[in-house]
Amino acid sequence: MKEITVTSSFYAYLSRLRWIKRWGLKRNAHEENVMEHSWEVSVIAHTLALIKNRYYDGNVDANAIATAALYHDITEVITGDLPTPIKYHSKEINAAYKQIEKQAEKELLNLLPSELRADFEALIHHDKMPEEHVQIIKAADKISAYLKCQAELKAGNTEFETAAEQLARTIGESEQPEVAFFMQVFVPGCGLTLDGLMKTY
Repeated sequence: MKEITVTSSFYAYLSRLRWIKRWGLKRNAHEENVMEHSWEVSVIAHTLALIKNRYYDGNVDANAIATAALYHDITEVITGDLPTPIKYHSKEINAAYKQIEKQAEKELLNLLPSELRADFEALIHHDKMPEEHVQIIKAADKISAYLKCQAELKAGNTEFETAAEQLARTIGESEQPEVAFFMQVFVPGCGLTLDGLMKTY
């Protein structure tokens, strides 16, 4: 057995994603953290990839996409969650944030034992991922945000009205057929209560 001589704080950082709150500029009826959001994006991305392969002649690695999606917001453990209206307020702010994000990617990667860095590089560095994977994860991210908005609206929180409308428009304009499939087949059930879900058996 190889002697272990290194320690790493990589997973200590990851575990703190549960304390990073999303939607910080809005009043939330139900708070959402980056850790739970990452899980939701991962399962949506996995499903989108499978839909693409089974229905639309795709040939993507659904498991690789799901894994990458789990790490898609990992840098926020350093940067925090910068709300979308601020992130895209201007080209200058967006460019500056991308630079900060890239630096955070490097710092997190360097926390790993050197033998593992190559394995994690394609998960942490977004520009190392296949473009098809990136597009599916981005679509899953938007669907997750849309579902969050719908849950807030259902709870009577009108803070999320504009965000829900913008996301619905963006998702509706998507040229990815797997996105339209997911929205038609899976999203309607997300608005049901537990009793409503039980009746669908």
